[in-house]
Amino acid sequence: MSYRRRSVRWVREAVEVAARPGYTVSVVTCADDHTGWSAPEVSTGYRMVFVRRGRFRRRVRGGVADVDPTSAYLAELGDEEQFAHPAGGDVCTSVTFGPDLWQRLAGDRRPLSTVYVDGALDLAHRRAVAAATDPDYALAEELLTLVGRAIRLSGTGTGRPDDRALVARAREAIAADVPAAAGLFPLAELLAVSPYRLSRVFTREVGVSLTRYRNRVRVGRALDRLEAGERRLAVLAADLGFADQAHLTRVVREHAGRTPAVLRRLLTG
Repeated sequence: MSYRRRSVRWVREAVEVAARPGYTVSVVTCADDHTGWSAPEVSTGYRMVFVRRGRFRRRVRGGVADVDPTSAYLAELGDEEQFAHPAGGDVCTSVTFGPDLWQRLAGDRRPLSTVYVDGALDLAHRRAVAAATDPDYALAEELLTLVGRAIRLSGTGTGRPDDRALVARAREAIAADVPAAAGLFPLAELLAVSPYRLSRVFTREVGVSLTRYRNRVRVGRALDRLEAGERRLAVLAADLGFADQAHLTRVVREHAGRTPAVLRRLLTG
């Protein structure tokens, strides 16, 4: 099942990769270059969305969140959502649950609308997509892991608008791999704030330190390369700015729970 809707500057395509009673998994590709908000869209189910590539902004219930591969969001039944794509297109995985199954999975807990995606949750997301060829058992088990981790993890902070804007600019610089993002002091200078304020506000808003967040972004890039079959770990380490292969292995294992070699086998089948 797929659909495509076009306007002057907006193209979105969703391809359903698995469907069973109670849930569907789709890969959604969006090409958009406008900075303004889209028309409101009302959610027709419970939907968890994980970003594979790109970033965008989402507005729901009066709040605005920046969404990229380090964050996911939950749309609840009846939510009125709007989206803006100042950075261009993106590719996401969307998992839609029927209300009965969602109730059995989440119970009375109501997760925050935006969830920080750590390395382990990113891996669970990738494995769920890879398991779509066996939707009755392998995919079902991976979805349990995915939902369970997403519910337990904290959402983003609720600080002042200028703090949220500062964090958004820092995340954007790290995602774009600008030279100043290689260190706390040059990044703070780029953003015209004190290193202390940047570090304190970022940790409060995101829930992890700048150091861990930057490593999380690099681990995500490593997972992309490993999923594509990369075998040259020394080259991978150098490309991603790690000191050496041992440093890459240590950081990846800390974030994703497994070594790069094991992850490559898991992600490539």
